[in-house]
Amino acid sequence: MKISPKKKAIGVALVCTLLGAGVFGYLEIFTKGLDKLPAKVCDGAIDRKTAASALPDTRKALERGVLHTTSGGDFMFSCYVKTNSQDSIISGEAETHDASVENWSDAAESRPENAIKASAGNVEAITWPDRVTIYVPCTPPGKNKKKALESHALIAEARTIGDTRATGAPLRQAITDFAYQLIKHAYKAGKCQEAQEFPDELSHLPTN
Repeated sequence: MKISPKKKAIGVALVCTLLGAGVFGYLEIFTKGLDKLPAKVCDGAIDRKTAASALPDTRKALERGVLHTTSGGDFMFSCYVKTNSQDSIISGEAETHDASVENWSDAAESRPENAIKASAGNVEAITWPDRVTIYVPCTPPGKNKKKALESHALIAEARTIGDTRATGAPLRQAITDFAYQLIKHAYKAGKCQEAQEFPDELSHLPTN
């Protein structure tokens, strides 16, 4: 039986519609997990878009932010965002330390390969292709600013594990933005005594 050109066109259109619906359904079910997270993940610490810029598409994503405190006044805020399908993670911690900026920098730069520095006021950062450390002066509640062996500080560390959406300079910037948002949130949540002003973002890193 000969099929008319009109019926052929209708059939082709129907197949295209079904394929399009299938692709759309796949994207909605299997790749939009990050979009279903809150706009601010980890108890409001991190922009979802910052985490999503580093992580691959996923069917489901998980996130958590927790503030830990001690009776002595020290504290740590931790955050992670994890994809359920590829086990890819971006995570970080901001923790109080007794450390001078010089000793922090010396320790961080003991692994100088591909290290880049960035700063914003009193905030100092050293980044690598897949991790970052940030330092800011911070005296925890109840502690005497003058009684630190070196200096009271809040130090953030962040990194990615597993596959990532971005690579190279964009990935380095995404991890830096993640750590910077993390340390700003921890500084406020932990109630550091200093009146530290945080610019909106660290100086953007070189792209070469």
